[in-house]
Amino acid sequence: MSGSAGAPPPREGAADDKWILVGKIVGLSGVRGEVKLESYTEPRTKIFSYQPWLLKSALGDSEIGGCHGRAQGKGIVATLPDVDDRDRASRFVGSEVWVRRSALPRPKRGEYYWADLEGLEVVNVEGANLGRVSHLVATGANDVLVAKDGGRERLIPFVLDDYVKAVDFESGRITVDWDPEF
Repeated sequence: MSGSAGAPPPREGAADDKWILVGKIVGLSGVRGEVKLESYTEPRTKIFSYQPWLLKSALGDSEIGGCHGRAQGKGIVATLPDVDDRDRASRFVGSEVWVRRSALPRPKRGEYYWADLEGLEVVNVEGANLGRVSHLVATGANDVLVAKDGGRERLIPFVLDDYVKAVDFESGRITVDWDPEF
C-alpha cells in the first residue's frame, strides 16, 4: 500500500469482485503436505487473514478456504485444507495466491492499494494527459507509478505532496506535478 490524500474507492460491485495477487507457493516443507509460501502482504503472515484463496497455476484454478500457517525463519509455511502429504502438496507449487479485493481491509485515509490505482488517468497540474496507470513498481526508496500513453511510458515517483498531488477515485484521476516532456 502506498498513500496520498483522497478518499478510498467505493467498495461495491465490480471493484469488490476484482482478484488481487497476494502471494505464491514456492516449495514444499516436510512430508505432511505443508507448502512454502512467499507473501506480498505486510506483515507477511497477514495473508492468512484474507480468504478464500484462488490458487492459479498452469494446471488450472482452485478456490480454497481454511488455509493457515506460520512464519518459519525468513519464510512462511502454509497448510492447505485436505492436503496431508507431500505428493498432494507438490501439485500446488508454483501457484499464485489471489484473494478478492473485498477480503482486504479498507485502506486508511491517504493509503491506496496498487490495484485500486491501476487504470486511473494521470494528468499533470496544468491538465496535460500523461496516460493511464499501467502498474506500480517498488524500488526500495519509493514506489514508482508507470503511466502509459499509447507507446509512451512515464515513470513517476509515487511520493505524496512532492509529485502526487491528488488521487480522485470519483473522477478516476491522479494529478501529479510532472513535466509531460519527461
